Amino acid sequence: MNTMRTILVALISSFTVLPACRAQIRLSVREAVAKALESHGALMAESERIGVLEGLTRQAALKPNPRLTLQVENLRAHGDPGFVYGRDADTYAFLSRTFTTAGKRERRVELAQANRERARLERELLARQIAQRVQFAYWNAAAAQKTHELLLVALRTFEQIVEYHRLRVREGAMAEADLIRVQLESDRLELAANTAALEAEKARIHLLREMGQEEFPAVILADALDEGLPEKLTADAAQALEERVEMKLARHAVEQAQAAQRLQQSLARSDVEGILGYKRASGFNTLVAGVQWNLPAADRNQGNIAAAAAEVRVAESNLKATAAVVRAEVDAARVEYEIRRRQVTESLKPLVERAAESARIAVAAYREGGADLLRLLDAERTRLDVQALYVKTLAEFRQAIVMLQYAMGVAQ
Repeated sequence: MNTMRTILVALISSFTVLPACRAQIRLSVREAVAKALESHGALMAESERIGVLEGLTRQAALKPNPRLTLQVENLRAHGDPGFVYGRDADTYAFLSRTFTTAGKRERRVELAQANRERARLERELLARQIAQRVQFAYWNAAAAQKTHELLLVALRTFEQIVEYHRLRVREGAMAEADLIRVQLESDRLELAANTAALEAEKARIHLLREMGQEEFPAVILADALDEGLPEKLTADAAQALEERVEMKLARHAVEQAQAAQRLQQSLARSDVEGILGYKRASGFNTLVAGVQWNLPAADRNQGNIAAAAAEVRVAESNLKATAAVVRAEVDAARVEYEIRRRQVTESLKPLVERAAESARIAVAAYREGGADLLRLLDAERTRLDVQALYVKTLAEFRQAIVMLQYAMGVAQ
């Protein structure tokens, strides 16, 4: 009897042994982020959009082309005296060119460059968001994988326990009711392990999807949840207001709106068109020269100027709103980080240790015959639940770190 109890205790003690992982591809969180930033389709599309705006910037810098005009007047097919082309026709050949005023071309280039810079900042923002989502998905997948491994170990252990009790029942040394209770616990663990396997697969596929991958191979998540944790982080709203891409984008939106306003103001000034050419009339060769421009009698671009001024005010208001959101996000991320950190370091670690100690006491009592099997199994179940809670909280702590770094505008 003591020998069988010793075997059972050894089996239960194997709870902490993790199964070997058979996946071939190892992936750290840094590698996952780097791969996403390298090949994500959305980032490629944003890069192409920047290329489009670079072309528009080059186009905005081009000067207007000159215009060649060839013209013949006074042609007729009848009359007296008869028509002689060299004597009666008036022939014109002249060049005309538009000269922009009020720095319109420079203003167009300025606005085109502002549009291109906005696209670059939007791509940078998208890259930060993708990096954040990949890290969130990575730690979710790591927690799901770890939880599945814990349940697999527990399931294998309970299968051995069931077999042990089945033998004892056959020998008549144990009540069948105890065997049924252990079988029920084993069945419950099997269902939990199946559900955990499904969640781990979904988390793995979600991670690869967030990375922008087109294939979904099995991977080993190389970074452990409880290893390589950074030192205590601090939150600085002033740094966030300076470093966050959202703030850079909001400030640039003001500059972009101001550039558009300056362009609309310059468009209120009429361009000048110069004309220089040749005219042959009544057999004489002469020169033609002139200038022309639109008189701003009614349309002085007032509506577009007013609209551009309103856009500047909108951008300035959005800048203030973005600053308020950034401050709120920094404060919320700081609070969550501090709470999760205390949970991991001050609450859950001692809780895990107490649960393990309780299980050890139950094992010792069972070995000496001072406790029944159900009390031992209950202690092991509690230890498993606490370990699963610890894994979940570790993942949430990792995500809180990511969120605080993102809120601060720290490169990840």
